[in-house]
Amino acid sequence: MKNRLSFLLFSLLISSLAVAQRPLTEDDYYRLITVPIPEGVQLEVGGMAVLPDGRLGVSTRRGEVWLISNPYMKGSRIPQYKRFAYGLHEPLGLAYHQGALYATQRGELTKMIDTDGDDEANEYQSIVKWPLSGNYHEYSYGPLFLPDGDMLITLNLGWIGRGASLAKWRGWMVKVNEKGELKPFATGLRSPSSYRALRDGSIFYTENQGDWVGSGRMTHLELGDFAGNPEGLKWTKEPGSPLTLKPEDVPSTGKPMHEMVKSIPHLKEPAIWFPHTMMGISTSDILEDTTASRFGPFDGQLFVGDQGHSKVMRVFLEKVDGKYQGACFPFRSGFQSGILRMAWGLDGSMFVGQTSRGWSATGKDPFGVQRLVWTGQTPFEMKAIRSMPDGFEVEFTLPVDKKTAEDLASYSMNSFTYKYHRIYGSPVEDARPVPIRGVVVSDNGLKVRIVADTLLREGYVHEVKAEGIKSDKGLPLLHNTGYYTLNHIAPGTKLTIAAPVRHNHADMAMASTKSVPPVSGAKGKPAAVSAKRVTEQPADWTNGPDQVITIGTVPGLKFDKTQVEVKAGSRIRWVFNNNDDMLHNCVIVKPATANAVGDAALKLNLNGSRMQYVPVTPNVLFHTNLLQPESSESLYFVAPTTPGDYQFVCTFPGHSSLMQGVLKVVK
Repeated sequence: MKNRLSFLLFSLLISSLAVAQRPLTEDDYYRLITVPIPEGVQLEVGGMAVLPDGRLGVSTRRGEVWLISNPYMKGSRIPQYKRFAYGLHEPLGLAYHQGALYATQRGELTKMIDTDGDDEANEYQSIVKWPLSGNYHEYSYGPLFLPDGDMLITLNLGWIGRGASLAKWRGWMVKVNEKGELKPFATGLRSPSSYRALRDGSIFYTENQGDWVGSGRMTHLELGDFAGNPEGLKWTKEPGSPLTLKPEDVPSTGKPMHEMVKSIPHLKEPAIWFPHTMMGISTSDILEDTTASRFGPFDGQLFVGDQGHSKVMRVFLEKVDGKYQGACFPFRSGFQSGILRMAWGLDGSMFVGQTSRGWSATGKDPFGVQRLVWTGQTPFEMKAIRSMPDGFEVEFTLPVDKKTAEDLASYSMNSFTYKYHRIYGSPVEDARPVPIRGVVVSDNGLKVRIVADTLLREGYVHEVKAEGIKSDKGLPLLHNTGYYTLNHIAPGTKLTIAAPVRHNHADMAMASTKSVPPVSGAKGKPAAVSAKRVTEQPADWTNGPDQVITIGTVPGLKFDKTQVEVKAGSRIRWVFNNNDDMLHNCVIVKPATANAVGDAALKLNLNGSRMQYVPVTPNVLFHTNLLQPESSESLYFVAPTTPGDYQFVCTFPGHSSLMQGVLKVVK
């Protein structure tokens, strides 16, 4: 027995030393536990609600509602599944209220009641209905219960090559009571899959990149707000509309949204921008930390899911001039599928509901439910970024090492914005490095005041990096970058700091942010013609191409062809049709390099959009530009002379692992 105990202690010591010697990862602080799903249950999560007894309710895109007992996997560690309801039309929301479950279907809000206690709904009450055009993109979400018992519902726009409000109140958030009375609340919404009421009563919703939406964002919505997409404004003449703005009142200028707020009544700019591909590609659910520190050091902050990148991000909010703004940070990646819903368990862990059908994600599974559990260790993170009159204050979760924290070379900052226009998405616009004048570390080592050497720009996203910072125990930051949406510069007293000496740390910080030279033409735009992107038939092809290859897209992040064959050295016209409702490119690469090229595209960061997410590498042979939905481009090239299995891939971040095909070159 004594020998066994000694061996156990020795094993634990070796294990602890191994952990101490390797870099700590997200998994050391927040563990992912997968909830097993019975064979035959297609749990494509659309909605999720935790019941008072701890059971987890899940609605699925296939029209079912399941009750999961023991989702915490205690005792036997085997959760039990009971189908509560079925036959619904794609319920993309679920709520529990006063003994009943509520789900929002495509065309109605439904109350489901179990009257005999057998855990199966035997009464379905239609609370309210709304019209549908039949367009596939007319998703409906909710409900969200408010303290007075009323409910909020959001209605997705249809898609006809652009977002379109083809039926009444599409593109709106509406309020509904138990009597079925519907009142419009706010509009300008495009794809409002997620929204929450915070403890202070404020309502936030997240939006995905699309037409009129340069990047993912989160907006504080109040009665009568216009969130940016003008399609829903066609219903402002209807009785009960809280605003009178019309679609023609919203010009597509391409100016930043912050500028257009000054001239468009009711237009509400986002409190948070989630920089596209740098943070995620399709923002989803919002969850406020109300766990009383059972989930780590982020009480009161928000967690926001991302469907396409299968990750959870973190948000710190503050009010400046009475309006919300703040910073977003990476938090936890590596989920099994695309995140759509999140909910707090009774033990303070986070349930994460996932699905990828039609909305493919980096997580390879088609669906899943996982629990995210804090291990009790505090990660070294930027806890918050606050606006200051001359820069930012960064708060950390652990005290910093003052030597690295006082070194200007430990930091760098950039600022950029997005276009507000009817086009799908926006490139990063007007990106500039922000020189740093100095830093001041607080006595307790938990805060660093970063003073900029220039006037910060309101309406811009500010990237704050602290790559050189260490904790007082020598730990690097788990995530060293945050993105602050600076709508208003905070008032207050500026610090008096002498200009930095010229050895020159400020220049070093700026140098670390210099842009990669673009593949450019006039005014920094990508050149229309390069050796790798020839879009007009060469003059010496008098008899035309030897072969025309046409490649399209299908839903689910896929090309419509997985293999095509051409002769070595032949003249090819390659036609790429983007028939999807999101951005794609088509990049032809050397054999077995699609994943590497996709990874390189992801690392382009601020340079990605203007480089069409095509990295500069010899592995790229030919490429289209990044194409808008419902658009097309032709390439002309001579096929490689060496036979082999070349590849074609979409290198838009988050797509490359799924959107691949084989270009077979034969003799």
